[in-house]
Amino acid sequence: MNAIKKPMTIRTNPPNPLDNPPSDLSEGVTTLRTQTAERTALEDRQVPVQAKLAAAWTSLMFLIIYIDYFHLYQPGQIDDIRGGVIFVFDISGTLMSIFFAIIAIPALMILLSMTLPARVNRATNLVVASLYVPAVGMNFLGSPPDYAFYFYYALTIGVEVLLLAFILRAAWTWPRTPSPSMPDLVEPNRSQIQMGSPSQPSV
Repeated sequence: MNAIKKPMTIRTNPPNPLDNPPSDLSEGVTTLRTQTAERTALEDRQVPVQAKLAAAWTSLMFLIIYIDYFHLYQPGQIDDIRGGVIFVFDISGTLMSIFFAIIAIPALMILLSMTLPARVNRATNLVVASLYVPAVGMNFLGSPPDYAFYFYYALTIGVEVLLLAFILRAAWTWPRTPSPSMPDLVEPNRSQIQMGSPSQPSV
């Protein structure tokens, strides 16, 4: 007798949904990764020129105040002030008024840099910063005849000059906007003329 053949059984593995995810799921994962990357990126906003100038003048004011204060630590300075002398000048109302004007101008530049119109603001910063570069360098005349103080004066004057150079550069490179008097159609017409394909007038 012939043996009874058993039916052949074929086993198939059920499809894994993770192997071939649907397209909408893949797009969702990609979008989630993109949003996560955007959230982790640091935001770097454009700082207005007025804010940069005001911050630079503020830093310069702090330096001027503390450098003048540290100047009192030099040997003999307190005795000279008690004797009525600052550097080689006699202390008087005129001298104190000059010192006040020298300090008041950069202090006012903090406010003016934030409030003046762009054109006047730029010109004012260029003029005042240019005048203060030699004024800051004159502080070296008050250095005592000691080489140990030369490095101190060179360091303080150098930092002040760097701040003034930053102010000059920020004011000189003030961003400009296109003139509103120029129509928008000028650029396309100009590009057509440069390409050598001017429009032919209709007859």
